Amino acid sequence: MVPDSKSLREHLRERCREIAVTLDRSNPPSKDELEAISRKILADENQPEGFLGWIMVVLSSVFWEDQIKGIPHSRRLFLLPHCLKHAEGCPADYDEFGLACKTCGACSIADFRGAAEELGYKVLVAEGSPIVLKIIVSGHVDAIVGVACLNVLEKAIDKIMLAGIPCMAVPLLSSDCRNTSVDEDWVEQMVRVPHAEVQTQTNSYIHLMRKASTLFEHDVLESLVPRVRGGKSLAESNGQGVGGLDPLAATEAIAYDFLTAGGKYSRPFITMAVYDAVTGGAATKSDGDKVIEGWDDSILHAAMSIETFHKASLVHDDIEDGDAFRYGDDTLHQKYGIPTAINVGDYLVGMGYRLVSRNRKTLGAETAADILDTLADSHQRLSEGQGTELIWRDAKDKCLKPIDALKIYALKTAPAFEAAIMSGLRLAGPTDDFASPVRAFARNLGVAFQILNDLKDWEHDDENKRSLGADLLGGRPTVLLALALEGLKDSQREELVSLLADDCEKSTETRLLRARHLFFEAGVFEKAYRLVDKHQQKAEEIADSIEPESLRRLFYYLVDTVLDRTTEVKPTIDITHLSYEEVLPIVNR
Repeated sequence: MVPDSKSLREHLRERCREIAVTLDRSNPPSKDELEAISRKILADENQPEGFLGWIMVVLSSVFWEDQIKGIPHSRRLFLLPHCLKHAEGCPADYDEFGLACKTCGACSIADFRGAAEELGYKVLVAEGSPIVLKIIVSGHVDAIVGVACLNVLEKAIDKIMLAGIPCMAVPLLSSDCRNTSVDEDWVEQMVRVPHAEVQTQTNSYIHLMRKASTLFEHDVLESLVPRVRGGKSLAESNGQGVGGLDPLAATEAIAYDFLTAGGKYSRPFITMAVYDAVTGGAATKSDGDKVIEGWDDSILHAAMSIETFHKASLVHDDIEDGDAFRYGDDTLHQKYGIPTAINVGDYLVGMGYRLVSRNRKTLGAETAADILDTLADSHQRLSEGQGTELIWRDAKDKCLKPIDALKIYALKTAPAFEAAIMSGLRLAGPTDDFASPVRAFARNLGVAFQILNDLKDWEHDDENKRSLGADLLGGRPTVLLALALEGLKDSQREELVSLLADDCEKSTETRLLRARHLFFEAGVFEKAYRLVDKHQQKAEEIADSIEPESLRRLFYYLVDTVLDRTTEVKPTIDITHLSYEEVLPIVNR
C-alpha cells in the first residue's frame, strides 16, 4: 500500500529523515533492522501495517541520500520504468537494454531523462532489469537512483542494502503497469541531489564484487596466470577454432576460453571477502579498490583456484548429465567431443591446484598445504556426491527419500562454499576456531541453495537456454522428486516413476504437465520452500555466533545473496504444442 494523500507521504518521509540521521552510517542496516525501525514509525504515527514496504523503501532512500551526494552525477545510474510511458501511441522501441525512449514529450519519461542527462547521469528505461547489477559491478556507475513499482523496490532492498550500494528510489503510486503516476517533484529532487564531499562513508562490498568479476576477464586472466604454452587464444585463431592452433596449446586455449565464458564468480568473491573481513575489512571502505590493488597476487590466485575447480566440475557435470548448453552457448563436449571435454576438465583441476602450490613461498609452506588440503577434501566430497547421484539416476529402483537427496546436496554443493570460506580464513591466519561452524554454515547454505536451484528447473531460462524440467526428465535425484515419491499414493507414485522411464511414449509436454500436477498433489513446491526456510534459519543462527563482526556481516550477506528469493517459482508448463485430446484427460485427472 502507498499512502493516499501527498501530505501524508510528505509527513512520513520527514519522519524517516529524522530517524535516518540517528543511524550508524558506517554499515548499512539489514532488512530486519530496517523493518523494525519502519514498524516503530508506523506505530508512532498510528498508520496501517500495509504501509510497511513503502516506509522501508523511503527510509532506505533517505539513509543513502548523503552517500549519493559523495558520488558525481556522471557516476550515477538513473533507472526509469516502462510503465511511466503512455501506452497508446508511444513511438519508442525496445532494445537489449530496455525501452529506447525518444524525446517526444508525450510522457514524463522524456522530461526526467532530459534533466538527468543534462547533469551527466547514465539513464536506463528498464525496470527490474538484471542488467542493472551487471552495470554496477562492471564499474561504469557507483550508485543507482530510480523509479519503480513498490513490489520491485521491496524485493531489491535487502540485496542493495547489504551490498552497500548507494541507492535512492521513488515508488510509483500504483502497481498498474499502464500509464501509472509518481510524485514527480520527489523524482526531480532525487535527480538533483548535488555532488558534495561527505564525512562518513558506508561500508560496501562493491569493490570486492568488481574484483571477483574481473579476475577472469581475458586480459586480467592472461596477466595473473600467463599461459604455460604461450599459444594463441581461440579468438586469435582466425575463425578456425582449435584447428588454427598448435595442437600442444589447444587444451590450454579451450580451458582459458571457458574460464572467461561467464558465471557469477561468487566463489572468488567469498574467498576475498572472508580474507578481508578477518584482516580489518579495509576493502569495504571508500578506497577499497586501492586496498585490493595492494594485495599480493597469491591472494588472488587462491581465490581464482576455487572458481577453476568449479568450472572443471561444470565441464564434467555437463557430460554426465548430457546437457547441451552452458552460459547460453554449446557445452564443451558438444563443441569438441566428450574425450576433449573430459581432458579440459582435468586440465582445469590441475590448474586449480597449481594456482595455490606455485605460491607456497609467498603464502608459506604450511598455509599453502592447508589450503590444498581443503581443496582436495572439497574435491573428493563433491565427487562422492556426484557419484551417488549418478548411481541413483541409473538404478532401476527409484525409491528416493528426501533425506537421501539432502545428503547428496551436502556432499555435492556445500563443499564449494566451505572451501571458499576456509581458504579466505587460512590466507589470513589459523582456522582452528572456525572449522566446525564454517562446515555447518556451508552445509546449510549449500543445501538451501541446491533446493532453490531445483525449483528453478521449473522456470524457463532463455538467457542460459535451460530446458524446463531437465532434472526431472533426466532422472536426477532431486529433493523435489523425493518429496513427491514420499507424499503420493501408491498408484500416483507408480505413475510418476513411469513418466521418468526412458521408454515412456508420452510427449515431453505431456510428461511435464502430468508430473507438475502430481507435484502439486503432493505439496512438493510448498514443502521445498519450507526446507529452504529451515536450512536458511540454521545458517543464520550459526552466523549469529561468528566473530569478528565484519565476518558475521559477510555471512548474513552470503545468506541473503546466495539464497536469492526475489522471485519464487510458479511452475508453468507450455501446453501450446498439445492437442485438445492430450490436454483434456490430464486436466480432468
